Amino acid sequence: MSPVTRSPRLLAVRALGLGDFVTAVPALRALERARPDHVRVLAGPGWYRDLVRSAGLGWRVLPADALRTPEWEGPAPDLAVNLHGRGPQSTVAVEALGPGELWGYAHPDVPWVQGPPWPGTIHDSRVWCGLLEYHGVPADPEDVRWPRPVGTSDRDDTVVVHPGAASASRRWPPERFAQVARRLQNRGFRVLVTGSSGERALAERVAAEAGLRSGSAVAGRTGLRLLLHLVARARLLVCGDTGVAHVATACVTPSVRLHGPVSPALWGPLVDTDVHSCLWSGRRGDPHADRLDPGLAELAVDAVWQECERLLGRRQFPTKAHQV
Repeated sequence: MSPVTRSPRLLAVRALGLGDFVTAVPALRALERARPDHVRVLAGPGWYRDLVRSAGLGWRVLPADALRTPEWEGPAPDLAVNLHGRGPQSTVAVEALGPGELWGYAHPDVPWVQGPPWPGTIHDSRVWCGLLEYHGVPADPEDVRWPRPVGTSDRDDTVVVHPGAASASRRWPPERFAQVARRLQNRGFRVLVTGSSGERALAERVAAEAGLRSGSAVAGRTGLRLLLHLVARARLLVCGDTGVAHVATACVTPSVRLHGPVSPALWGPLVDTDVHSCLWSGRRGDPHADRLDPGLAELAVDAVWQECERLLGRRQFPTKAHQV
């Protein structure tokens, strides 16, 4: 009786936020193409499951914190890929599993990892595709579009306004978001103000100051899956430099994005740039600061509104999608 041959196992680690997941999709797709026979496991937040499905990826999600060794069961991974950061903490956490191979960026504290040097300030998708290219895996950082969700083939007259962001330095003032939202409603659009459950008060403030219709503040009430659907179907997204902006890139939804301390060259869209307007003063700062970034404060309501009108005035809307 011949022995049972098990499928090789591939572990990728990417335990970060919404936008970080989207920028890693090109690398995850490249690994799928390069290792089609592998059982593929992505260590990250449990809510990545909805994102994996929406992006059309074939990975099982293992809930994990990247700075701790994943609770892996069975034989060690044949290949582990650190898509989380430059290390050393995340690299050490993966190394503890004893993988057959470990791919990651070189770091003096983990000299046993024979990887490329950290590339510095380049777009995040290029960072991870570059790691794979070093190991002989072709990867296209522009391969970021997602399949269109069922029921979103036609865009409706909804505009999504997302005023929140992880840090105060990247949050444009709510009263300015409210002025833009009011103008959008006056133009006849249905405006929805989105956000997390922790941003519910912010969304309600923006909706109230804008005089939006009752029920327009939906922060904390949509869930991730519905939020993805809303953005995919919207005519326009207005937001700061935050995760939902990357969803607009993936869904080819026109967007006006307000960048503050970080250049759009690092976190803006690499594709379909004709339908995404990234406003930036040119001033760099601390993306994790607890106060409004001075460069973001320079962005005026009229400048944002001008870009909204330009994109809403397009006669044709993008329909491109990733083919699965």
